[in-house]
Amino acid sequence: MKIPLDYICVKSGLLCNRCQSLIDKGEVEPYEVDVMKILLELEETQFKELKDAVYHKTFKVDNLLILLVSSPPSMTPQKWIKIAKVLQEKLGMKVRIIEKSNNIKSTAAQLLSPARVLGVNTLWLPNGSVQYVIRISKSERRFLPADENSLEEALSKIHELPIKIRVE
Repeated sequence: MKIPLDYICVKSGLLCNRCQSLIDKGEVEPYEVDVMKILLELEETQFKELKDAVYHKTFKVDNLLILLVSSPPSMTPQKWIKIAKVLQEKLGMKVRIIEKSNNIKSTAAQLLSPARVLGVNTLWLPNGSVQYVIRISKSERRFLPADENSLEEALSKIHELPIKIRVE
């Protein structure tokens, strides 16, 4: 798996100057080192397909970890679900693994699953800024993996844009 830190640093837990500076700058969070270590262990033991995957970032929102990855064609969604379950057991938090995409609807659909995304609206505000509104059905609100505010925060961090969730 391609990761932003050095393999040796992650496996040993002792960070070199370059890796430590990435953490100090805030490009990599300290909890991400543990996530990367588990992913590397899984690559060696159970999931050889992870070799061609790319780890981008992990976002922590309340009790939910969201991993942003790019996966090779050999990785199926079922394998990602198995990996998420192993991470959940080892870290003691809910884990969602989503495919990195610039498409807000695609990211939202992966994150909010099994709730369906009805659509994404672009809201042009008077001050010239843009806000995106993700619409979901009121009957599917109970299927959301976390509360709406946490999910809004996560989607906003992933896309670095203001995103709201509207239940209708």
